[in-house]
Amino acid sequence: MQSLFAVAALMSAAAVSAAPITYPVTETGPEVEARHGINVPDPYRWLEADVRSDARVAGWVDAQNKVTGAYLKTLPGRDAINKRLTELYNYERFGIPRVRGGVQFFARNSGLQNQSVLYVQSPGSEARVLIDPNPWAQDGATALAEWTPSRDGQYLAYAVQDGGTDWRTIKVRNVATSTDLADSLEGAKYSGEVAWLPDGSGFYYSRFPAPPAGQKYQSETLNEAIWLHKIGTPQSADTMVFATPDRPNLRHHATLSEDNRWMVVSSYESSGGNAVFIADMAKGETPRPLVATLDKEWSFAGSQGDTLWFVTNQDAPRYRLLAVDGATGANKVAIAEGQATMTSAAVVGKRLVIETLEDAKSVVRLYETDGTPVGVVPLPGIGTASGFEASDDGTTYFAFSSFATPGSIWRYDAANNTAQVMREAKVAFNPADYTVSQLFYPSKDGTKVPMFVAHRKDLDLSKPHPALLYAYGGFNISSTPGFSVSRLVWMEMGGVFAMANIRGGGEYGAAWHDGGRLLNKQNVFDDFIAAGEALVAKGLTTPQQLAIQGGSNGGLLVGAVTNQRPDLFAAALPAVGVMDMLRYANWTAGRYWVDDYGDMTKPEYFRYNLAFSPYHNIRGGKDYPAVLVTTADTDDRVVPAHSFKYAAALQAAKVGDKPHLIRIETRAGHGSGKPTDKIIAEAADLWAFAGYWTGLTR
Repeated sequence: MQSLFAVAALMSAAAVSAAPITYPVTETGPEVEARHGINVPDPYRWLEADVRSDARVAGWVDAQNKVTGAYLKTLPGRDAINKRLTELYNYERFGIPRVRGGVQFFARNSGLQNQSVLYVQSPGSEARVLIDPNPWAQDGATALAEWTPSRDGQYLAYAVQDGGTDWRTIKVRNVATSTDLADSLEGAKYSGEVAWLPDGSGFYYSRFPAPPAGQKYQSETLNEAIWLHKIGTPQSADTMVFATPDRPNLRHHATLSEDNRWMVVSSYESSGGNAVFIADMAKGETPRPLVATLDKEWSFAGSQGDTLWFVTNQDAPRYRLLAVDGATGANKVAIAEGQATMTSAAVVGKRLVIETLEDAKSVVRLYETDGTPVGVVPLPGIGTASGFEASDDGTTYFAFSSFATPGSIWRYDAANNTAQVMREAKVAFNPADYTVSQLFYPSKDGTKVPMFVAHRKDLDLSKPHPALLYAYGGFNISSTPGFSVSRLVWMEMGGVFAMANIRGGGEYGAAWHDGGRLLNKQNVFDDFIAAGEALVAKGLTTPQQLAIQGGSNGGLLVGAVTNQRPDLFAAALPAVGVMDMLRYANWTAGRYWVDDYGDMTKPEYFRYNLAFSPYHNIRGGKDYPAVLVTTADTDDRVVPAHSFKYAAALQAAKVGDKPHLIRIETRAGHGSGKPTDKIIAEAADLWAFAGYWTGLTR
């Protein structure tokens, strides 16, 4: 524990200048968002232009980064935090392996590599490097994204992600020779996952048409289709196998069952649900409708013969497993809805592995294919398990971690219901020095909400401490216990970390999600505010010591509650947030969010969103917490214009003398593919900033 005391000592040795910050002057314009008889001023609309091609916006970004960088340099302990983060990040870590044709493929990072390296290992042989993306770019920002081995392990289709963008280039590598074929496919976005033909002669993949010139990072993505690519042929020779030109908003993804008999196409427009099309490949079918509506979720879990299994929330808010006859479409319940939330399922050998959440913690159960329960899959503790890919031979792999438990990789045998650890991360700290608990608190309307709380065991809980509160609260995404070096450093320094499982997520199924979306979105903010109040009421922290953090939809959350309860927080860290709730659907992936945020062409949603939109509800006359907004110039998921406009409005408002800054990363996107050195540098800035304003550094 010497290092954390050294950090604290360094932090108390300096003081931040009390002089007011001179922000760059941001020009205003006359633009107005006029809908439904309401005129909403939008003075910073010019910041919506692409920073990569608009000199005016690029100049604004440069000026903001100079001011922010100069301020961050004054923060005590920043270098010490960066050093400690670097020390702890320098540990060997692995991804979940995939086995194809008896060959194992897995990702490994030796510690401080900017990008993880893909290895391949044949039985009886040492693992060897198959793809090392680290030399691809001098700044380490070109990443190996999704990768899929062919069924026989002869080829690997892999996606290249440059500078954090959601766009992908798909390439093909010969596994034996570690050389690339000439194949290079453009147009994939969000995922480069493919579905290989059984003989390895080609694969199915999804792609969008080329975007308009100069609009690659901002224009809407429409008319995604599924294509068949044959190895060794140009992309121009690919065959379109599935599309919905009459419904251009739909996205499509194809998978093939383990026995190669069934093609399953999932089609979705937003987060609310998906349609399903299936094809019996043995009969040469083209995809035909199985589920035509988009109001419920259907996730393919595997097949045996004529039977296909799907996890669905149709007539089951906490989900159930249905067995569907592929020929007739008739279905029956294989595993009924329970008290736990079913999150996924897989056919592993001749059994069904069912992943569930019980109060946001992983519990995995094993069943026979007729639904007879076999037992609970042995997990190494309370935390999060993920993986359990379908397989024919009865073995699969999963990863496990928790707040104070670094990630480990396990091999699971479904026939015997046994798990054996394969690889364990070794981080330079003692997990026994930390404790994790779970509490339940009432929200504004009385709803009980769970929250994890983690900290060093030796903290004197008779007095309050600086605390960091995190949540997401949207899109049916569950926040579960997981290991994070940056959070560990916060706790090592003496801070409390809390994660609230607020509504909008998927922790308790569809009802929990519904309770925090559309015209119920305010519940999300109320739940988060109540989480902060609960931490204060329990004496764990005070409003003067409480920082809040969230990214993407969680950035919206932080921006909204900062406006609604600025008195409750000392510091706010909104990352890549959705800050303009009136125009969010105008860019890239925004239209997929309509099921959570509402359609702005409808007056009821426009008025509702206007009431909480972070950009539109900054009000002068109140002292705001210190705010450090973070975004990236290549974020084409939540375009940086959201954060630019919000930061400009925040700096122009009379909301107190605490700093209201924006940190804009270059050659980075929404998060995926970010190199390790940039992750460390950003975390050091965040902790130095939040630590100073919560008193963790004093």
